[in-house]
Amino acid sequence: MSVAAMSTKGSLGGAGGRKSPRVEQERPLRIGVSARLMHHVPPELGFRNKSLQYIEASLAHWIMAHGAVAFMVPAVTQDTQLAARHLKVEHVVQELDALVLQGGADVAPETYGQEPLREEWRGDVVRDRYELALMRCFLAQKKPVLGVCRGAQLLNVAFGGTLFQDIATQCPAAHEHVDVELYDQFEHDVTFIQGSALTELYPKSTQLRVTSIHHQAVADLGKGIVVEAVSSLDGLVEAIRWTGEAYARGVQWHPEFHHGRHALVDSSPIMLDFLEASRAEAMRRFDAGLELDPRPPRAGLRLSA
Repeated sequence: MSVAAMSTKGSLGGAGGRKSPRVEQERPLRIGVSARLMHHVPPELGFRNKSLQYIEASLAHWIMAHGAVAFMVPAVTQDTQLAARHLKVEHVVQELDALVLQGGADVAPETYGQEPLREEWRGDVVRDRYELALMRCFLAQKKPVLGVCRGAQLLNVAFGGTLFQDIATQCPAAHEHVDVELYDQFEHDVTFIQGSALTELYPKSTQLRVTSIHHQAVADLGKGIVVEAVSSLDGLVEAIRWTGEAYARGVQWHPEFHHGRHALVDSSPIMLDFLEASRAEAMRRFDAGLELDPRPPRAGLRLSA
């Protein structure tokens, strides 16, 4: 028997002539996650003369718990230019359905045309450039973007907005939005702007409790950016949305830290809305014959209690 004949027989089911199991008819949504960058690694971690790129576990789990798959998208920095010779950012974006921008280092003031008020607020301009390139490419392809904390701030900056470099310094009447000791246990209330799209996700509530881990905040709004929620105590911006042709939302709090904490707002509606938009765009591309994968994308799943 020839190799070809053996392969054909095996594909039909092997022993007994039984058919092999059917290939899954739907695929999970593929969600890209921007990387956090560690340019100077502490020696005790054991990565001598190396830099690290990583994803925070709870963010990946928040995506995966709703039935999607999370893929970290590595940044191409100055010392890794060879990686970009044959794989452009457009090629990466083509393989993914949507993008989540995770939290982390300050957005660099120079990214929005300012000088840092203090050296420690200089931010990470390398990460800014990398994430802005990713974000713009996803939106150009009409693929959804969700920004968390720093990601929300960068979404505003991407459309010409600015930030308060430090809330305590530039908004002295504001309440505290970060506590180093409490970290993700520090909380406060946010109030939804009536009529905003965010209120449709929480129709029974106008004020909800969230985590608060940020010393910077949205100042001047970018073009096409609207406010969806503010801090209940001082009115600082806590959620924004882009009104352009693609889905783009940013939340200043960390929904990925909320699971299992019943005093905080349920984070599932935000992720499910994002995944619904991701699937709608993926289905449009699928129906137009723009996807090589023969399986249509699967809808997101509600996170169980």
